[in-house]
Amino acid sequence: MTKSDNVPKTLTYSERLHRVIPGGAHTYSRGDDQYPANAPQILARGKGAYVFTPEGAKLLDYGMGLRAVTLGYADERVNAGAAHGMSLGVNLTRASVIELEAAERLVALIDGADMVKFAKNGSNVTTAAAKVARAYTGRRYICVPRQHPFFSFDDWFIGATALKRGIPAEHHQTTLLFDYGDVRTLQALFDAHPGKIAAVMLEPATTVGPCATCDADRLNPPNCRNCAGRSANFLVQVQALCRRHGALFILDEMITGFRWHLKGAQQLYDVQPDMTTFGKGMANGFAVAALVGRREVMEVGGINRPGQERTFLVSTTHGAEMASLAAFMAALDIYEEQPVIEHLWRYGARLLTGLETLAREAGVSHAFQMQGNAISMNYVTFDGQGAPSLPLRTLFSQEMIRGGVLMPWIAPSFSHGDAELEFTLEAARKALGVYAKALEQGVERFLEGPAIKPVFRQYN
Repeated sequence: MTKSDNVPKTLTYSERLHRVIPGGAHTYSRGDDQYPANAPQILARGKGAYVFTPEGAKLLDYGMGLRAVTLGYADERVNAGAAHGMSLGVNLTRASVIELEAAERLVALIDGADMVKFAKNGSNVTTAAAKVARAYTGRRYICVPRQHPFFSFDDWFIGATALKRGIPAEHHQTTLLFDYGDVRTLQALFDAHPGKIAAVMLEPATTVGPCATCDADRLNPPNCRNCAGRSANFLVQVQALCRRHGALFILDEMITGFRWHLKGAQQLYDVQPDMTTFGKGMANGFAVAALVGRREVMEVGGINRPGQERTFLVSTTHGAEMASLAAFMAALDIYEEQPVIEHLWRYGARLLTGLETLAREAGVSHAFQMQGNAISMNYVTFDGQGAPSLPLRTLFSQEMIRGGVLMPWIAPSFSHGDAELEFTLEAARKALGVYAKALEQGVERFLEGPAIKPVFRQYN
């Protein structure tokens, strides 16, 4: 008899998941506490813009593999690329041709990038970036914005959040926090630690961007070339501050890369970082992440300079696994041949306008608002007193699922088209009708289970 034979047949998928996986999933944002009670406990497959449960239920999806699937689930062209990589042996004893070709294509694509290290997840490459910065500058501190929720699962970052259990204080004391959009708070860190800051790492944009002027036009791609060098562009200010103090300027384009612009959000905002991290949308869901940077900086991890002190940069068995790198190159082919990013902006603009219109029609625009721009929107929920409300956010997500739409956040793909937009807005119309009643009668009367909780909280 095996251990699996002892698993009670009456257990739910959720119970089975928590029985063998801490947290019930391999990313906390996939956990039960991030979804309403009527959300599917498990998914079996995805195709295009849709996901399916083992029982065959179909949901239009906006989570899109935690924003990693930009073209659509199970894209045949990307899958064929991965299959080609598999047919060549998947993982060879020395560097592979695909590894070389993928590296050459990525550094040719990204302005200012001369070298690349591939890995399998974003945490590996952001931690590598921090290590490179310290090795290159000989300095101690890494600065990150307190408003950006996640850079790495490694101790240097997670210890700087509320989740400190299991992390010695000395592992995160070298991480300093400033406020995104307020360059004075970053200047204060440079003043407090003169000659000791190795790098500033930040996302170029989230639902809040670096340029107030361009961000005001929420329905169109930013065009920060018109304001480059002015005080409105926060990234330009940060870059200048880093240059002035000899610190490295690092952009985490895990989410913005291959979504805001093919060359990254840095292209839109007219900055050129010393290093950049990419992932998520690189390979339409296949496991690829990358650290790219200037040759002078990246070569601290090299082995071809006799006598140079070594920096153990990123060394992973599966970093150059050929199936995923071939999938990346196939996805890049599609990006270069078809208007993928243009579609994401256009679809997002229509969805943003549609949801705001429906909120006004339902009389809840004061309590249900859209945050961000067309490429990076989020719905935010408020109670009758104007305070942020996770129960109301849970209710909207619950009612969208009832209408056949899984919307933990909003990450459109190339597979979302006119039919999907119409379906989404009809589900939202009904959901906002329930939302309006909940504002009047109390959300507890309509919520089927517990409210979702913040990922970064100290206690369960």
